[in-house]
Amino acid sequence: MLRSSLELEANAAPLPLAECYKLCRDVAREHSKTFYLSSLFLAPSKRRAIWAIYAYCRTADDIVDRLSAGSDRLALLDEHEAKLLAAVGGDADEPIFIALADAMSRFAIPTEAALNLLRGGRMDVTVSRYETFEELLGYCDLVAATVGLLTAPILGYERPEALDYGVQLGRAMQITNILRDVGEDARMGRIYLPLAELRRFGCTEDGILAGTIDDAWIALMRFQIERAREMYAAAEPGIALLEPDARYTVRLALDLYRKILEAIEANGYDVFTKRAFVPLRDKLTAAALGVFPISRLRM
Repeated sequence: MLRSSLELEANAAPLPLAECYKLCRDVAREHSKTFYLSSLFLAPSKRRAIWAIYAYCRTADDIVDRLSAGSDRLALLDEHEAKLLAAVGGDADEPIFIALADAMSRFAIPTEAALNLLRGGRMDVTVSRYETFEELLGYCDLVAATVGLLTAPILGYERPEALDYGVQLGRAMQITNILRDVGEDARMGRIYLPLAELRRFGCTEDGILAGTIDDAWIALMRFQIERAREMYAAAEPGIALLEPDARYTVRLALDLYRKILEAIEANGYDVFTKRAFVPLRDKLTAAALGVFPISRLRM
């Protein structure tokens, strides 16, 4: 069985760079089939760097979500940050950070964005409610929009406006994660949906914690899904601003993530007992249609 990202980080024995990248690849392949599939269409050097970014982000996420509530998660996030800064300074000795340091050096990835991701992780530990959508977006910018800033130098872009579109895409993906994971987060005592919007639609915190699906909940979810779709639409023009060899990867990731919203709808908005996901066959179909347009397939 594949070791978790936390176990990989704990492996202090230095490994050759190629092996470190392979371990990061394994983390991506195990924990995010959508992300991994999309990455395969990048050039090898970009692909490896993307895996390193994913493994770094995933490890931070595991510290927050997979350790018991009694663990000193804030201290572990501080440790993660110290390892990041050491890696940037040329002193990495764990697989994820060896690969990450190499990727950051090769592609001039901004350290500040990597630090912001950990600031968002600390919010996951200390904040369990958001009053307004604007407050929620501030959190999304730390945990997800920063991923766009981390990966943009790897993907390459032709105009600086591409970064703004990347932030918008990161927000859309994080909102999708929040909608998909309402039940899982509720079991950990967290409600990310803005409390002001719960009240607007007649939903309650107790109803979410109890997994209540009624007309008010369905109306709230329809509103949230439509807004997420608008965010994806707003992010799409940025794909054309990326370097040509990266456009397909981002297009595929956007399309597959957007399909999670369809899966939530197909599950009757039950995000408490059912996990919305895109079946592998649908992912492969989407990938094939992207590489071989429908008009070509019909020839």
